[in-house]
Amino acid sequence: MSADDTARFIYLGLLLAAVGGYFLAHARKRPGRIAQQATVWGLIFLGVIAAAGLWGDIRQTVAPRQMVYADQGRIVVPRGADGHYHVVAQINGVDVPFVVDTGAGELVLTRRDAQRVGLNPDGLSFRAQARTANGSVATAPVRLDRVQLGPFTDRNQRAWVNGGEMDTSLMGMGYLQHFDKIEITGTQLVLSR
Repeated sequence: MSADDTARFIYLGLLLAAVGGYFLAHARKRPGRIAQQATVWGLIFLGVIAAAGLWGDIRQTVAPRQMVYADQGRIVVPRGADGHYHVVAQINGVDVPFVVDTGAGELVLTRRDAQRVGLNPDGLSFRAQARTANGSVATAPVRLDRVQLGPFTDRNQRAWVNGGEMDTSLMGMGYLQHFDKIEITGTQLVLSR
Protein backbone atom coordinates (compact mmCIF):
# COMPACT_ATOMS: atom_id res chain seq x y z
CA MET A 1 0.00 0.00 0.00
CA SER A 2 1.44 3.36 -1.01
CA ALA A 3 1.59 6.46 1.15
CA ASP A 4 -1.20 8.01 -0.96
CA ASP A 5 -3.46 5.01 -0.30
CA THR A 6 -2.74 5.23 3.43
CA ALA A 7 -3.55 8.94 3.44
CA ARG A 8 -6.82 8.28 1.58
CA PHE A 9 -7.84 5.61 4.11
CA ILE A 10 -7.05 7.93 7.02
CA TYR A 11 -9.07 10.71 5.39
CA LEU A 12 -12.03 8.42 4.74
CA GLY A 13 -11.82 7.08 8.31
CA LEU A 14 -11.90 10.60 9.76
CA LEU A 15 -14.78 11.54 7.47
CA LEU A 16 -16.70 8.42 8.50
CA ALA A 17 -16.01 9.15 12.18
CA ALA A 18 -17.27 12.74 11.79
CA VAL A 19 -20.46 11.75 9.97
CA GLY A 20 -21.03 8.78 12.29
CA GLY A 21 -20.48 10.98 15.34
CA TYR A 22 -23.09 13.42 14.07
CA PHE A 23 -25.64 10.64 13.60
CA LEU A 24 -24.95 9.15 17.03
CA ALA A 25 -25.21 12.52 18.75
CA HIS A 26 -28.56 13.27 17.15
CA ALA A 27 -29.96 9.72 17.14
CA ARG A 28 -31.24 10.07 20.68
CA LYS A 29 -33.57 12.94 19.78
CA ARG A 30 -35.22 11.60 16.58
CA PRO A 31 -34.17 8.04 15.74
CA GLY A 32 -36.56 7.69 12.74
CA ARG A 33 -35.30 10.82 11.02
CA ILE A 34 -31.68 9.89 11.66
CA ALA A 35 -32.24 6.44 10.13
CA GLN A 36 -33.73 8.12 7.06
CA GLN A 37 -30.75 10.49 6.73
CA ALA A 38 -28.30 7.62 7.26
CA THR A 39 -29.98 5.70 4.43
CA VAL A 40 -29.75 8.69 2.08
CA TRP A 41 -26.07 9.24 2.91
CA GLY A 42 -25.38 5.53 2.49
CA LEU A 43 -26.94 5.57 -0.97
CA ILE A 44 -24.94 8.67 -1.92
CA PHE A 45 -21.77 6.95 -0.72
CA LEU A 46 -22.57 3.82 -2.75
CA GLY A 47 -23.30 5.97 -5.82
CA VAL A 48 -19.93 7.70 -5.53
CA ILE A 49 -18.15 4.35 -5.19
CA ALA A 50 -20.01 2.98 -8.24
CA ALA A 51 -19.19 6.08 -10.31
CA ALA A 52 -15.51 5.86 -9.34
CA GLY A 53 -15.42 2.18 -10.26
CA LEU A 54 -17.08 2.77 -13.62
CA TRP A 55 -15.17 5.98 -14.43
CA GLY A 56 -13.13 4.36 -17.21
CA ASP A 57 -16.28 3.28 -19.05
CA ILE A 58 -18.02 6.60 -18.38
CA ARG A 59 -15.02 8.61 -19.58
CA GLN A 60 -14.83 6.63 -22.83
CA THR A 61 -18.50 7.45 -23.50
CA VAL A 62 -18.24 11.13 -22.50
CA ALA A 63 -14.82 11.81 -24.05
CA PRO A 64 -14.24 9.23 -26.80
CA ARG A 65 -10.67 8.71 -27.97
CA GLN A 66 -9.19 8.59 -31.44
CA MET A 67 -9.81 5.56 -33.58
CA VAL A 68 -7.07 4.21 -35.82
CA TYR A 69 -7.78 2.49 -39.10
CA ALA A 70 -4.23 1.42 -39.91
CA ASP A 71 -5.22 -0.73 -42.89
CA GLN A 72 -6.94 2.27 -44.44
CA GLY A 73 -4.15 4.74 -43.54
CA ARG A 74 -6.31 7.07 -41.51
CA ILE A 75 -7.05 8.24 -38.00
CA VAL A 76 -10.56 9.31 -37.02
CA VAL A 77 -10.83 11.73 -34.11
CA PRO A 78 -14.27 12.40 -32.59
CA ARG A 79 -15.03 15.96 -31.53
CA GLY A 80 -14.88 16.34 -27.77
CA ALA A 81 -17.62 17.76 -25.56
CA ASP A 82 -15.69 21.06 -25.52
CA GLY A 83 -15.90 21.33 -29.34
CA HIS A 84 -12.19 20.55 -29.88
CA TYR A 85 -10.46 17.50 -31.29
CA HIS A 86 -8.20 15.71 -28.80
CA VAL A 87 -5.53 13.16 -29.71
CA VAL A 88 -2.89 11.26 -27.81
CA ALA A 89 0.48 10.98 -29.55
CA GLN A 90 3.61 9.27 -28.35
CA ILE A 91 6.53 11.64 -28.09
CA ASN A 92 9.80 9.80 -27.57
CA GLY A 93 7.72 6.86 -26.31
CA VAL A 94 5.61 8.88 -23.82
CA ASP A 95 1.85 9.39 -24.27
CA VAL A 96 1.10 13.10 -24.58
CA PRO A 97 -2.44 14.52 -24.94
CA PHE A 98 -2.86 17.21 -27.59
CA VAL A 99 -5.58 19.53 -28.80
CA VAL A 100 -5.60 19.62 -32.60
CA ASP A 101 -5.22 23.30 -33.48
CA THR A 102 -5.12 24.20 -37.16
CA GLY A 103 -4.60 27.81 -36.12
CA ALA A 104 -1.30 26.93 -34.44
CA GLY A 105 1.68 27.04 -36.75
CA GLU A 106 3.70 24.34 -35.02
CA LEU A 107 3.67 21.43 -32.62
CA VAL A 108 3.75 23.15 -29.20
CA LEU A 109 4.47 21.39 -25.92
CA THR A 110 3.65 22.60 -22.46
CA ARG A 111 6.63 22.81 -20.09
CA ARG A 112 5.23 19.84 -18.17
CA ASP A 113 4.89 17.69 -21.30
CA ALA A 114 8.36 18.72 -22.47
CA GLN A 115 9.81 17.48 -19.21
CA ARG A 116 7.83 14.23 -19.41
CA VAL A 117 9.30 13.43 -22.86
CA GLY A 118 12.87 13.96 -21.69
CA LEU A 119 13.51 17.64 -22.34
CA ASN A 120 14.74 19.99 -19.64
CA PRO A 121 12.60 23.15 -19.87
CA ASP A 122 14.91 25.03 -17.50
CA GLY A 123 17.83 24.43 -19.87
CA LEU A 124 16.03 25.66 -22.99
CA SER A 125 16.53 29.04 -24.60
CA PHE A 126 13.16 30.79 -24.72
CA ARG A 127 14.31 33.34 -27.30
CA ALA A 128 11.44 33.18 -29.79
CA GLN A 129 8.05 34.83 -29.43
CA ALA A 130 4.70 33.44 -30.47
CA ARG A 131 1.57 35.52 -30.87
CA THR A 132 -1.47 33.91 -29.29
CA ALA A 133 -5.02 34.99 -28.57
CA ASN A 134 -3.78 35.89 -25.07
CA GLY A 135 -0.83 37.97 -26.28
CA SER A 136 2.84 37.16 -26.89
CA VAL A 137 4.56 34.26 -25.18
CA ALA A 138 8.19 33.15 -25.14
CA THR A 139 8.93 29.82 -26.85
CA ALA A 140 11.96 27.58 -27.21
CA PRO A 141 12.68 25.55 -30.36
CA VAL A 142 13.35 21.82 -29.89
CA ARG A 143 13.71 18.67 -31.99
CA LEU A 144 11.76 15.57 -31.03
CA ASP A 145 13.39 12.23 -31.84
CA ARG A 146 10.12 10.44 -32.52
CA VAL A 147 6.47 11.48 -32.82
CA GLN A 148 3.97 8.65 -33.26
CA LEU A 149 0.28 9.18 -33.91
CA GLY A 150 -1.49 5.86 -34.40
CA PRO A 151 0.50 3.86 -36.95
CA PHE A 152 2.34 6.91 -38.27
CA THR A 153 5.83 7.71 -37.00
CA ASP A 154 7.80 10.86 -37.81
CA ARG A 155 11.39 11.41 -36.76
CA ASN A 156 13.39 14.53 -36.02
CA GLN A 157 10.22 16.60 -35.73
CA ARG A 158 10.55 20.32 -35.10
CA ALA A 159 8.49 21.59 -32.15
CA TRP A 160 8.34 24.42 -29.66
CA VAL A 161 8.08 24.50 -25.88
CA ASN A 162 5.75 27.20 -24.56
CA GLY A 163 7.37 29.30 -21.87
CA GLY A 164 4.02 30.45 -20.48
CA GLU A 165 1.14 28.70 -18.81
CA MET A 166 -0.71 26.34 -21.08
CA ASP A 167 -3.07 23.49 -20.09
CA THR A 168 -2.58 21.16 -23.04
CA SER A 169 0.00 20.75 -25.77
CA LEU A 170 -1.10 21.82 -29.25
CA MET A 171 -0.82 19.84 -32.46
CA GLY A 172 -0.51 22.56 -35.05
CA MET A 173 0.10 22.66 -38.78
CA GLY A 174 3.85 22.05 -38.39
CA TYR A 175 2.93 18.45 -37.65
CA LEU A 176 -0.43 18.14 -39.42
CA GLN A 177 1.25 18.95 -42.76
CA HIS A 178 2.64 15.38 -42.73
CA PHE A 179 -0.86 14.15 -43.57
CA ASP A 180 -2.04 14.04 -47.17
CA LYS A 181 -5.59 14.94 -46.24
CA ILE A 182 -7.22 16.63 -43.24
CA GLU A 183 -10.99 16.76 -43.29
CA ILE A 184 -13.83 17.42 -40.91
CA THR A 185 -16.93 15.34 -41.58
CA GLY A 186 -19.82 15.88 -39.22
CA THR A 187 -18.36 15.56 -35.73
CA GLN A 188 -15.14 13.80 -36.78
CA LEU A 189 -11.69 14.92 -37.83
CA VAL A 190 -10.11 12.50 -40.31
CA LEU A 191 -6.34 12.46 -40.86
CA SER A 192 -5.19 10.41 -43.86
CA ARG A 193 -1.79 9.44 -45.29
